[in-house]
Amino acid sequence: MDNDRLPRDRRLGPERTAVLLVDVQLSEIVPEHEQEKPDYWRMIHERALPAQQRLLAAARERRCEVLYTVIEALTADGRDRSLDHKLSGILVPKGSPLARVIPAVAPLADEIVLPKTSSGVFNSTAIDYVLRNLGIDNLIVCGFLTDQCVDMAVRDAAD
Repeated sequence: MDNDRLPRDRRLGPERTAVLLVDVQLSEIVPEHEQEKPDYWRMIHERALPAQQRLLAAARERRCEVLYTVIEALTADGRDRSLDHKLSGILVPKGSPLARVIPAVAPLADEIVLPKTSSGVFNSTAIDYVLRNLGIDNLIVCGFLTDQCVDMAVRDAAD
């Protein structure tokens, strides 16, 4: 059986690799966060966004696919959201400016943005279908928040 295992240290070719930015959207940088969560605000602006810009530049230079997912209900009232989002009070209505990707890491015209209605991009979008159609085997994931939506994306992608 060991011969059937894929090596974990295999080379990632750009033609079969995509970058996914998770929830890097305006709802994460509302002005209230600067006062209410100063450490979070500073981390986003001083560390996370510059790192994401570098990753995007490298991926685009190598012609990797770049995809985004944003929290955005499919309806104005959010009735389609997951139970967890309803219980947690997470609502970014359809068409809300808060669903837009942060300009510093904005998608190019032909890059895919998938709205999601739960913490998991794989259970509330067609991302698996899209990645398969693009021929993607490797996914590099970054975004907000690492211990929630990013973690869930990585775990679901691995399955």
